[in-house]
Order: sequence, then structure tokens, then C-alpha cells
Amino acid sequence: MYAFMAITALAGWFALTLQLYIIITNNIANDTSVVDGIIKFFSFFTVLTNILVALSLTAGLISPASGMGKFFSLVSVKSAIAVYIAVVSIIYNFVLRQLWNPQGLQLIADILLHQVIPFLYGFYWIAFVPKGGLAWKFPVRLLIYPLIYLTYIIVRGAATGHYPYPFMDVTQIGTEQVLLNALLIMIGFITIGFLLVITDMSMKPKARRRSR
Repeated sequence: MYAFMAITALAGWFALTLQLYIIITNNIANDTSVVDGIIKFFSFFTVLTNILVALSLTAGLISPASGMGKFFSLVSVKSAIAVYIAVVSIIYNFVLRQLWNPQGLQLIADILLHQVIPFLYGFYWIAFVPKGGLAWKFPVRLLIYPLIYLTYIIVRGAATGHYPYPFMDVTQIGTEQVLLNALLIMIGFITIGFLLVITDMSMKPKARRRSR
């Protein structure tokens, strides 16, 4: 298990570093601010969620007894991260992928962030996360992170005019469509959350009672 965690964490940190390098390099080439590039980097749900994946696994390996290590060891937290990274992969591959044609290093970063890391973390959840610990309220509670993110990008977009994703761009598609898209995405989070709860229950060891 620990070797798999290390491989996944290293793949995550590599992909994130590569994506940051690409953004900064492009900004320098276009004679724009490096600081703006870094802020842009941290505005993507993909990036933030991949950071969660890499950070949670790293904390579990390096400092499992620390506050952060204990937080990321919670079954509910690991399961929430599994939902988040699954949504990252689904939205990119079914909604965003056809909108552009990345090449070279960007293609490598995209494959790692949107396909490889989600697959590896999904396997980690199935194979190594203890089962039988999720309650039915889990899908609703996991909405906290995406709702905070949604609020952030709408407020930041109103102030700067930059929206990280076209389906959240108020200036291009209007407020009503953005809110509808947001509602559909939240329904997606809840749906995948319930599927995870069902999977968790179906894989629960028979001799173990469900814990909260």
C-alpha cells in the first residue's frame, strides 16, 4: 500500500509542477506577469483537487500522526477526495477535452492530471481505504469544498473578468446558464457521492459495524 501511495503522490507532485512550469513559461513568453500565472494556476479546480490528492497521500506517508495526517486518514476525507478527483476526470474528458488540442508537455500534464491521477486514486480508494465507514449524509457534506470553490471563482471572475472554465464564464454564457451549470455539477457530485456510499456498503466486511 505504501509503495502505491508514494508512486501516486510523486506522480501528482510531478504533474502539478509540470503544469505550473508550463503556465509560468507561457506567461514569460507572452510578456505577462509571473504572479498572474501563479494565481491562475491556483484558480483551477483540477489543480486544487490534484493538490489534495498529492498532499493527502504525502501526509499519510510522512507524518500520519500529525494533525494533517490524522485529518487525511479519515475515511470520509479520503472518500470525498475520491469523488472530487473523479469529477475532475469526468468533466474534463466529457466536456472540456474537445475544446482544445494540447501538445508536448501540456499533453503530458493533461493526461496525468485528468486521467492517470484520477485512476490511481480511484484504485487506491477501492483497494486500500477501509470500507463500511460512510453514512448516507456523506454526499451532502462533501459539497462544502466545491461550493466554496464556486463562490471563489464567481467573485474573482466578477472582479478580474477571468473564469477558469467556459461553463462558468458569466461574461460569455450569462448568469442563469452559469447557475444552471453549477446546479448540474453539484448534482453530479451528490450522485457520485451516493454511488461511493453504495460501493462502500457493498464492500463492508461482514463482521464490521459501520462507524461514523
